[in-house]
Amino acid sequence: MPSLALLGLSALLGLAAGAPLCLSRQLSMQGDYVLGGLFPLGSAEETGLCDRTQPSTTVCTRFSPLGLLWALAGMMAVDEINRSESTLLPGIRLGYDFFDTCSDPVVTMKPSLMFMARAGSRDVAAHCDYSQYQPRVLAVIGPHSSELALVTGKLFGFFLMPQVSYGASMDRLSDREAFPSFFRTVPSDQVQVTAMVELLLYFRWNWVAALGSDEEYGRQGLRLFSSLASTKGICIAHEGLVPLPGATGEHLSAMRDLLRQVDQNNVEVVVLFASSQAAHTLFSHSIHRRLPPKVWVASEAWLTSDLVMTLPGMAQMGTVLGFLQRGAPMPNFPSYVQTRLATAADPAFCASPDTKQPGLEEQVVGPRCPQCDHISLDNVSTGLLHHQAFAAYAAVYSVAQALHNTLRCSASGCPPQEPVQPWQLLRNMYNMSFRVGGLALRFNASGNVDMNYDLKLWVWQDQTPELRTVGSFDGHLQLQLSKMRWHTERNTEPKSQCSRRCEEGQVRHVKGFHSCCYDCMDCKAGTYRRNADDLSCTDCEQDQWSPARSLRCFPRRPKFLAWGELATLLLLVLLGLVLGLVLVALGLFIQHRDSPLVQASGGPQACFGLACLGLVCLSALLFPGRPSHTHCLAQQPLLHLPLAGCLSTLVLQAAEVFVESELPPSWADRLRSHLRGPRAWLAVLLAMLVEAALCAWSLGAFPPEVVTDRKVLPTETLVHCRMRSWVSLGLLHVTNAVLASLCFLGTFLVHSRPGRYDGARSLTFAMLAYFITWISFVPVFANVHVAHQPAVQMGASLFCALGILATFHLPKCCLLLWQPEKNTPEFFLGGAPGDARGQGGSGGGQETEQKPVPHDPAALPH
Repeated sequence: MPSLALLGLSALLGLAAGAPLCLSRQLSMQGDYVLGGLFPLGSAEETGLCDRTQPSTTVCTRFSPLGLLWALAGMMAVDEINRSESTLLPGIRLGYDFFDTCSDPVVTMKPSLMFMARAGSRDVAAHCDYSQYQPRVLAVIGPHSSELALVTGKLFGFFLMPQVSYGASMDRLSDREAFPSFFRTVPSDQVQVTAMVELLLYFRWNWVAALGSDEEYGRQGLRLFSSLASTKGICIAHEGLVPLPGATGEHLSAMRDLLRQVDQNNVEVVVLFASSQAAHTLFSHSIHRRLPPKVWVASEAWLTSDLVMTLPGMAQMGTVLGFLQRGAPMPNFPSYVQTRLATAADPAFCASPDTKQPGLEEQVVGPRCPQCDHISLDNVSTGLLHHQAFAAYAAVYSVAQALHNTLRCSASGCPPQEPVQPWQLLRNMYNMSFRVGGLALRFNASGNVDMNYDLKLWVWQDQTPELRTVGSFDGHLQLQLSKMRWHTERNTEPKSQCSRRCEEGQVRHVKGFHSCCYDCMDCKAGTYRRNADDLSCTDCEQDQWSPARSLRCFPRRPKFLAWGELATLLLLVLLGLVLGLVLVALGLFIQHRDSPLVQASGGPQACFGLACLGLVCLSALLFPGRPSHTHCLAQQPLLHLPLAGCLSTLVLQAAEVFVESELPPSWADRLRSHLRGPRAWLAVLLAMLVEAALCAWSLGAFPPEVVTDRKVLPTETLVHCRMRSWVSLGLLHVTNAVLASLCFLGTFLVHSRPGRYDGARSLTFAMLAYFITWISFVPVFANVHVAHQPAVQMGASLFCALGILATFHLPKCCLLLWQPEKNTPEFFLGGAPGDARGQGGSGGGQETEQKPVPHDPAALPH
């Protein structure tokens, strides 16, 4: 029913418009125990303490409706406690003695000293021991301002007078050593600062200006905010102090510099931790200088100040947001205000002797609130609509609960005892729990209470703003974005950032001194961005990889010459082709082992050479698959040993061709038996033993090893056999290279005889195939990626075998299959028909008489 009450109030005040009230006479009431009260019922002109030359009285001229509402809330709490149905202090009557602080420390000190005087006296006695001292009041409610609480807190703390503030939120007041008797029914600024920072983080406003009033409250709040904001990644573009009203010209120059800095730093959000007077001064200059509209995050000290709200042109300053403690609803408060104002407008009440006669307090302090007798309807009704007076209401209840505990009261009454001293009451207030309006509260060890905040937004209607609730803070910020109203065009959310937000996979490269001013740098491959606020990329683990601009790492897969790869499959097809041809040739040679062609090719030695070529092909199977230590040791020996066996048989063939072509017949006949007899096998064995010895030396001196390399491939882990030295590879090729060189030199300059098969040419081409293969292998193997080296080695061994097979053995297989008429002794062995010369080369080398061979042109090879 608040609206109905306001309507009644409006009607009442409308009838009494222009008639003075006697509301100031209701600010005191007698009782068994009296509560002192300090409320900002008015404010003085803008003159600082530095202008005072005499300790005279400061005149309060401006009226503060909010201060009056706080005082009325305290009066309502006292009236509720004094009711007969109340069980808090049954049989005990509370009184109150409320004074105007004028928001000035000089004015505040007078009633504070009066509170400490004895009842009925104006003097504060000096004693060695104040344990039996009974001041005029039992406890003090207020003041609202932190700056004033710092002044009064020291005074009341000396006497251990309980002081419960309903608005002083400065965190410094939590210091129990400095302020042992100070309590408050609002959270400390630490909680409010935390809520402010959470608000900035929610909207991603990390480039802000932070201003505070040039007093203890503003400086400490600014210090708290700066400290917490820096830990949360919020950069303060400019931090400054707002001069207080009545400051000197030097300070006014500082004000102009302050506004210029705020305007030039391209900030859209300003956090203002200031008193209402300092905020009024700042906005007055801002309106005069036409500061562009911004988002103003207000401290509670000026969020509800009518001094700021009613400033002309304030609506053009932008969006105002701030946190206000929530408390509990007070549905009866509007009707109580209506009743009090109706009483103040009653001529009979105002003419009564009790209200007309000034007390001793007023004789010393002066009129309690002369401006309260000339209040306006608009001020009171507007303040009543948007302001919550719960904190002052709860402050009175906290003292009453402490008195209840001290007197050991029950529902039926309080046992009689000596009057309670303030220090006795204080003892029961530490860590005390109490209930107000259904809300459970508790003073912690620092004298603070835990209360939730509402986020308030100024929504302008005509000349005064309405405080709209757009969120809450109970340790976690919750917003109602649909209720937000911004000062920007199309109601778009303001942005206040020095640099754009980096995209995924980018980190910030800070420029200058502010961490919020940065360039966005891409994370390279192998690194990733762990958190959105990282300043550098994080390297992946050894067994992980990541692409460029990644947010995570991925496990590496092992990489080797797998059996299913395309290159491996092609090489396996080549291996099958070569091995098939080798087996076909070996089969043909065995089938025609007694033919002149096979005998001319070395007979059993030719079959042994083909078998060795088959082993060379099979050794290529050691290169695909995941490498192991055994594979690495066996790869090269199993390739080069059979290749040495094959080449040694070809060397014998080349020697026989050289002997027959270049030496006299008598020498040729004598040496032929050695080249085809059992001693020829000794040469083959010797060549293979030499190659085996070199392989053993190479493996002993430079053993290959299985290497897991995570650097050569971007996304995989390469597993391969690493060759320790090129020297080891050269040792493996020494024997084969010597054999191939001997074979090539023995056949390159040999002149073929007319009418006979040219075996020297096939041997020459076979050695050329060998040299081309392995000479090409060296640069390819050295320059190809290490991941492809196994395939290169596998291909080289297969092409070497194919080259020897294609140039030396396959042409003879073609003669066996498609030109059998040439498979004659005359064509291959150089003898007459039926001549057995050389046919039994392996059986003792017996010779028969050679007959002349007719020169038939048709018998010559074409």
